[in-house]
Amino acid sequence: MSSKTILETERLRLRQLTSGDAEFIVELLNDPSFVRNIGDRGVRTLGDAMRYIRDGPVENYARLGFGLWRVELKASNVPVGMCGLLQRETLDDVDIGFAFLPRFWCSGYAFESASGVMRFAHDVLGLKRIVAVTNPDNIGSIRLLERLGMRFERLARLSDDGPELKLFAFNSEVV
Repeated sequence: MSSKTILETERLRLRQLTSGDAEFIVELLNDPSFVRNIGDRGVRTLGDAMRYIRDGPVENYARLGFGLWRVELKASNVPVGMCGLLQRETLDDVDIGFAFLPRFWCSGYAFESASGVMRFAHDVLGLKRIVAVTNPDNIGSIRLLERLGMRFERLARLSDDGPELKLFAFNSEVV
């Protein structure tokens, strides 16, 4: 399965995930920081990862024209994380999501890729408002969202029994 490049930044390429990314997805989704801040997706094997990719990102590419994309270094094609757009049933607006392997933290990759995704959402998809949710104690994500120009709006839950999350919003019509 070939993958489509969605956007490139100075150092990064964001492309569609494929079944060939299963090993990377197993590593990313089982990292303790991912489980703590985003949740346990139950992806333990390559087969689980292929199903996750097929039923999540790939299905969203086909249905919505966007989803979570693999973030890789342009120079080496090494995957560093994922970043992209989600349309959750429990939120009125499209939200930006991101997760990176800890060994690539503090390199500016999250901000660089998320900035590219925000531009894509506005310029290509025509979205005027984008939101993001994060655990209240995830200071790194909160700082990144604020650096992207997002502002805390309210507490929200993605499910009735889910934890309270901070919802941030960016409205390009207000800027």
